Amino acid sequence: MRAAAAGSQETLNRLDHRDPLVFDTHELGRRPGSLRKVARTLEAPAELGIADVIGVPEKSEITLELRLESVVEGVLVTGTAEARVTGECSRCLEPVEDDLEVDFQELYYYPESEERHRAIAGDDVDEESEDETYRLEGDLFDLQPVLRDAVVLALPLQPVCQDDCLGLCSECGARLSDDPSHHHDAADPRWAALQGLSAAPGDEGDEE
Repeated sequence: MRAAAAGSQETLNRLDHRDPLVFDTHELGRRPGSLRKVARTLEAPAELGIADVIGVPEKSEITLELRLESVVEGVLVTGTAEARVTGECSRCLEPVEDDLEVDFQELYYYPESEERHRAIAGDDVDEESEDETYRLEGDLFDLQPVLRDAVVLALPLQPVCQDDCLGLCSECGARLSDDPSHHHDAADPRWAALQGLSAAPGDEGDEE
């Protein structure tokens, strides 16, 4: 009995309440309809964005506004996150900065509710849908995976410094937006063999 209790306590304590992206729902209780609002400003975790493209710099400021609502199955979390994102223009490679605001909503199931749902669904529950289910651990939930998904989906796969960015010159790498008239004179390759040749004496024709 003691071993089982220890195992249960270990499950409940997997989340660290000191983590700024871990939230406690204890004060909300399990009364459907109970509501609590939470505002928090914190440092961004690592790798919050699209790797090597654009994202929220690690330890930069993120502002969260959350609405926690108790429902029959668990806690419904609705929120907004605001942050500054940085990256690199996909056309000219210049730095890109922008303000990002994303909305998200996710249901965190009570452990017994999620187990009951699986028991009812039986074989209809596939591994993919199970992985996408978020659960409360004790009274705690981890917002980081939900926040990460929301940020990544809101970011452009090919960020640009400006909508009409002209990119780089394919020959010398110059930024074309700085000099729209930039060009290189290219010789017609069909005439390349004749370049450098000069008329030989006597080619003008024989004099009579």
